[in-house]
Amino acid sequence: MTDSTNKTDTTKTNGSAATTTTGTKAAGPKFPVKTRIAAELDPVGWLGSTATVAAGAARNPMGIASAAENLASRLAKIPGDAARVALGRGHVDGAPELRGDRRFADKAWQENPVYFALVQSYFAARAFTLDLVDAADADRPTSAKARQFAELFWDAASPTNTPVTNPKVLTRAIESGGKSLARGTGYAVSDLLKRKGRPLRVDSDAFTLGENMAATPGEVVFRNELIELIQYRPQTEEVHAVPMLASPPWINKYYIMDLGPGRSFLEWAVQHGRTVFVISYRNPDDSMRSVTFDDYITDGIDAAIDAVQEITGAPTVDVVGLCLGGALASIATALFAGRGDTRIGTLTLINTLLDYSEPGELGLMTDPDTLDKVEVLMAKKGYLPGTDMATTFDLMRANDLIFGYWVSRWMLGEAPPAFDLLVWNEDSTRMPAAMHTEYLRDLYGENLLCKEEFEICGRTISLRDFSGDVYIVGADVDHIVPWRSSYKGARLFGKDARYVLSNGGHIAGIVNPPSKKSWCKALGAPDAATLEPLPDSAEGWAEKATRTDRTWWEDWAQWGSARAGAMQAPPRMGSATHPPLVAAPGTYVHS
Repeated sequence: MTDSTNKTDTTKTNGSAATTTTGTKAAGPKFPVKTRIAAELDPVGWLGSTATVAAGAARNPMGIASAAENLASRLAKIPGDAARVALGRGHVDGAPELRGDRRFADKAWQENPVYFALVQSYFAARAFTLDLVDAADADRPTSAKARQFAELFWDAASPTNTPVTNPKVLTRAIESGGKSLARGTGYAVSDLLKRKGRPLRVDSDAFTLGENMAATPGEVVFRNELIELIQYRPQTEEVHAVPMLASPPWINKYYIMDLGPGRSFLEWAVQHGRTVFVISYRNPDDSMRSVTFDDYITDGIDAAIDAVQEITGAPTVDVVGLCLGGALASIATALFAGRGDTRIGTLTLINTLLDYSEPGELGLMTDPDTLDKVEVLMAKKGYLPGTDMATTFDLMRANDLIFGYWVSRWMLGEAPPAFDLLVWNEDSTRMPAAMHTEYLRDLYGENLLCKEEFEICGRTISLRDFSGDVYIVGADVDHIVPWRSSYKGARLFGKDARYVLSNGGHIAGIVNPPSKKSWCKALGAPDAATLEPLPDSAEGWAEKATRTDRTWWEDWAQWGSARAGAMQAPPRMGSATHPPLVAAPGTYVHS
């Protein structure tokens, strides 16, 4: 992984290559000042799209009239309905948007005539704005971005976001003698000074890496300039002959796959007789601005498989990929198969997008104009800061990830919870400029992998070249990788995959230990030698699939065990060539 504009020094560290990049920094591309300003002020293109939609709506007087008529109709109902509420004359349904909206769960919004009228007016005005967006008849990306911006505006303007118009806040203030508001004010001042106005969402002091997070015992057995490879200690007397390599997303720290005792998928695999390795990526800095997708193959998953095989002596390795790590694993699998390289035995993909024709909400962030702006932002530093990505994701779920904490922390004065998923989510990483540009443009932008036009390491690849068994997991409420889109990926391989739909979202889909809430749907038995053919559509699959009340972890363990070879004594930790360097979770996870 060498920047052609830099000099490199290669040293040996306990038998593993460690390359450090020195010398002059690679210069990023130059962009006009106006382009740079637009990228910094409006990276997603919300303002431009909203302006375009506003102009389009102005050219549609009939659409404006219809929106105004709907607004007038809704406003005209409010006085009568509020009077019925005040007089207690039966239940009044009010705005349909109220159903299922947790912000307005307090009974005062239904039983107090003032609050009732306020929330009805709020939703009427919100609906009017969205009707105007629809009246513009703009193209889909522009209309969707304007709608997203309008919804963000009205989410911020919600009456629940101010103390005076939030009955729960007022009740808590009265009950606490004003102490809740005083605590909240203190929290708000602290967040403004220390966190640039982002409310603290989690008590990170309750968790320590290596103790109660990323705590499965293991050793770093290989390190280069891009990855550390962790080998976990066996927890069973015998293990399957085929080792397993976990390929996590590089957009987050690896330990979402090893979150904590009892909530770790990798711990589960170790306890079910697998010899488990996982990649932990270095957090990129400006010296890595020219690192490419090819480098993530050669210095990442390819180098890791070589080390796993050298340590275990196994001819094949089962690979388990999550999200972007699943896309990388799939690309590597297709590349190797096209070369006649049979090192990968089976492939498991969790919440992974391979067909990007319907990418869900992220599709609004990957249109050509937005990708141009992302490239501008990355060129400035050589990478995309993790905080920038975190802010974008937060804005996409602003009620839950921003405004909900305005209320709970700044108004109710509640201390942040100790929640492992939020701690991991706050531990953001950076994206190297060249690699991230390739990924976004070629996969999200052009969908080249699905079209069999994606080129990696000098070769155009096809997922159909891989003839091994494939297991694919989707999550039913995943908004990053919609399950119907992940299903499309299951049909891109050389033979039918086992597709499993799990409960949960994008993150809870991987952190899915056995519980009373767990369920999964699939076709046939997981240990069957011959899989049932996949229907053409996700809807057709859903009609045929059978639901069972257990986690997909259990289904996968059966599927994997039937394909992982005979039982044998566990391999040693590391080898003479790759001796243990440091205890898990290693050093890169702290970068």
